[in-house]
Amino acid sequence: MLEELSLRDLGPIRSAVITPAAGMTAITGETGAGKSMLLSALSLISGGPANAKRVSVGASEAWAQGIFAVDDADDDASAASDDAGGSDGDDADDGDEALSGGALAIARRAGVEPEDGELFLARTVRATGRSRAVLGGKTVPRSVLAAVAGELVTIHGQTEQLRIASPSRQRDFLDHAAGDERELAAYHAAWRELADMDARLERLRAQESSARAQADYLRESVERINAVDPHPGELEELKAKRDRIENAADIAEGVSRAIAALDASQLDLTDTPADATGASDLITQAAQALRSIHVADGGFDELADRLESVNADLADIVFTLSGHLGEDVGEADLDALNARIHDLDELTRRWGPSVEDVIAWRDKAAFDIEDLDASPEKLAELEAERDRLHEAAASAAAKLHGARATAAGRLAARVTEELTSLAMDGASLEIRVTSREGGDALDANGGDDIAFLFTPYEGSPQLPMGKSASGGELSRLMLALELSAADMHAGAGGEGERSSAPADMTFIFDEVDAGVGGKAAVELGRRLARLARSSQVIVVTHLAQVASWADSQFVVTKEPPDADDDDLGVVTTVAEVRDAERVHEVARMLSGSESEASLDHARELLKESEL
Repeated sequence: MLEELSLRDLGPIRSAVITPAAGMTAITGETGAGKSMLLSALSLISGGPANAKRVSVGASEAWAQGIFAVDDADDDASAASDDAGGSDGDDADDGDEALSGGALAIARRAGVEPEDGELFLARTVRATGRSRAVLGGKTVPRSVLAAVAGELVTIHGQTEQLRIASPSRQRDFLDHAAGDERELAAYHAAWRELADMDARLERLRAQESSARAQADYLRESVERINAVDPHPGELEELKAKRDRIENAADIAEGVSRAIAALDASQLDLTDTPADATGASDLITQAAQALRSIHVADGGFDELADRLESVNADLADIVFTLSGHLGEDVGEADLDALNARIHDLDELTRRWGPSVEDVIAWRDKAAFDIEDLDASPEKLAELEAERDRLHEAAASAAAKLHGARATAAGRLAARVTEELTSLAMDGASLEIRVTSREGGDALDANGGDDIAFLFTPYEGSPQLPMGKSASGGELSRLMLALELSAADMHAGAGGEGERSSAPADMTFIFDEVDAGVGGKAAVELGRRLARLARSSQVIVVTHLAQVASWADSQFVVTKEPPDADDDDLGVVTTVAEVRDAERVHEVARMLSGSESEASLDHARELLKESEL
């Protein structure tokens, strides 16, 4: 949900901050006042193209920022759904596949964490034409900003809504309305298994010419490694043992001298003097001397105890050192060690750098040999398994097709009914879900071709959506689609209480009121407000009958420049109107004046529009 939209030096708007309502927000104002700049700001933070001509006169750059409330739970569900599916790549503007997933997942892959449950999307456009995209205070590629915004904002304007003409977006829209997550997940799992098997078979067939030589090399390498039979950590242990053997003389000499200094009686050496006194004897003598002092509170007995404790530690050290004197470090052991170390070094030079790497390489090579040695029988076995997996995927695709076809009929009927209430009598929508035939019928998203076909008026030819409607008609069609999908997805029949859960998508509607008036305008406002019960809705409108349904209303107003700032031209301000101010704005929208009659009419309209 969009919590705040800020912009600076964008067209005639020097500075503006909008805090839209959680439900429906109306943007109103006279024609040419600059309402389009608000849409430009939303387009910028959504990764849209930057136009240096939109920078205010005299400013060096324009800036826009949107603060969005994000929910980990909703984002995890979106990411899980996207991870299960993948992209079929038929949309050039969909961005890199790595950008799929919920808004938080995309942001976190870019190294950005939300702050207090909020994501900050910003864009700077310099007068020189260069722009900079910022996510959570971190500069990111524009494609990343677009991917995050794509999970948070849907703009239904004259340009943006034409993207629904894409077959993949129509498929995604239908799946969302159908609520077919279970069928999609089952199909995606079956498709992944089939795709993995196809990749394995393709690899086996492609490498057939060189497979035998490669298999021979791997087999000989595995046999050589097995002949040495290395063990994890063995090389380090052997090198440490060799080091001890090679330094045996130094070790023996050092140990002997240490023992002689501590307790010469433990050595059986002919050159040791009979009266040699070691540290242990001296400490014993010191302890005895202390115990001969007969003073009650001098603490000498305690000191004697500590000396005896030290002596006990020395005795333990002497015992440990004595054990090293008996070690057998013969030349035969050194020769055997060097030979083993040499064999292991040879392995690590070829398949290392460590013994553990050698073992891992051997284990992988043994697995690869099975594929490289694939006999006709093995290939036949894999192809039979591939046929089984294809049948399972086809079965899952058929169930998905059924869910889509059922939802398509329901969605098209709901949309057609809504269009009648939106001053589009005779207009209708048909959604065709056609199962593909042939060996390449299945892809990552199922086995269906989906087409949204729109008839704008009775007798008109049926044409693909996006090629058969004016800007206003297409905006109303998109409203009917979004509203019908929200009702289907929620299992709702229409009117109801506003959900207390936060909106997970912000819908922006522009030109939705083009060519609409009277009762149809009231119905248009009512339906925008109905959509706002489950999602946040921001609508740019000229109709009081639409604006009166909004939870909050912002007015865009042109003001003449100050005498001191005449060079800056007309300045546009954006301000929220409430209570009496809102009554006056609605009255202006109704009749162009603020007479008592128009004010009474405005009050009546606002009261009638309360849900």
